[in-house]
Amino acid sequence: MTTLDPEKQKQAKQYARIRRRLWLVDTIFSAAYFLAWIYFGWAISLRTWLTDHWSLFTYPWLLVPAFVAIFGGVFFLLNLPLGYYSGFVLPHRFGQSNQTLKGWIVDQIKGLAVGLPLGLILIELLYLALRVTGDLWWLWAAGGLLVFNVLLINLAPILIMPLFNKYVPLGDEHKDLADRLLKLAERANTKVRGVFKFDMSKRTKSANAALTGIGNTRRIILGDTLINEFSADEVETVLAHELGHHVNRDIPVLITFGIISTTLSLYLASLGLNWAIGAFGFTSPADVAALPALGLIIGAYDLVTMPLNNAVSRWRENMADDYALRSTGKNEAFASGFTRLANQNLGEVDPEKWVVFMFYSHPPLGERIAKATKWKSA
Repeated sequence: MTTLDPEKQKQAKQYARIRRRLWLVDTIFSAAYFLAWIYFGWAISLRTWLTDHWSLFTYPWLLVPAFVAIFGGVFFLLNLPLGYYSGFVLPHRFGQSNQTLKGWIVDQIKGLAVGLPLGLILIELLYLALRVTGDLWWLWAAGGLLVFNVLLINLAPILIMPLFNKYVPLGDEHKDLADRLLKLAERANTKVRGVFKFDMSKRTKSANAALTGIGNTRRIILGDTLINEFSADEVETVLAHELGHHVNRDIPVLITFGIISTTLSLYLASLGLNWAIGAFGFTSPADVAALPALGLIIGAYDLVTMPLNNAVSRWRENMADDYALRSTGKNEAFASGFTRLANQNLGEVDPEKWVVFMFYSHPPLGERIAKATKWKSA
């Protein structure tokens, strides 16, 4: 039975504390940046400069990406040092990263290459809705986001994820494990396209597994760090947890909850934009200069509702743990596997209650381990 490493728990607490402070710095900086563009009139000045000096930017579908490129580009550059520290320096300091500086830079470039086109499409569609659908733009935008999210969940395993990691079917070396996991999926009435290993170790020492995609793209993926460091029984319980999300229909449940929350946020954003027009001199809700105001309103909503979103997520994660324990009957392997995750991933097992309330999308590892340990008498 794997036991918790006290020294690693000390590191885990320190690591988690620093990451929370960095999150706070990032949140304050982002809010200040957006507010500055509104309060000092930079957003209106940029829109005016673009339309007055460049005739092609009188067309809204060209003005929007130009404005976003400057507004977002400056933000990216100013925030880059914080991103470098939190994403590269800090994980190396705590021995959680295997990534080279070159690899980190390449990941940033890949992330921009994927994120910029997708983000631009979404913003263009958002401003199209703002221009042509009137006061109901928020409802159209919410419907568009629903379609986009479903497509992204379906296509990400075959179009996006392979850009960042190499996915290969488990070979003969792990045939027994693959067969075991496929049988586990079959018992859960989950059709998968196979079991794949990916090179998680090129970036991190952490371990993980997932059930990705929907329909014909659904597949089991295992980090090589998980396969190399965990027993077959432990891997089975970790994967059983992921299958529990399918059995409990968490994807449609969470998509439904998410779209309700998103619709509410966009509706409140529509009210906020109407107020901002009078307060800051924007021409209409479709004025691209009001983009910082829109971002600030939605960001504030996300911050306020973060505890609720995390509570819903913890509820579903707890149900998935129950399924894993019931379906495998291997409570000792479950407890051992999550203890190993705490050691390997520097996971804090007993965070403060306010931390769980505010930040945790999963039950704390200590609670999950304790549940598995007591499962015999259940």
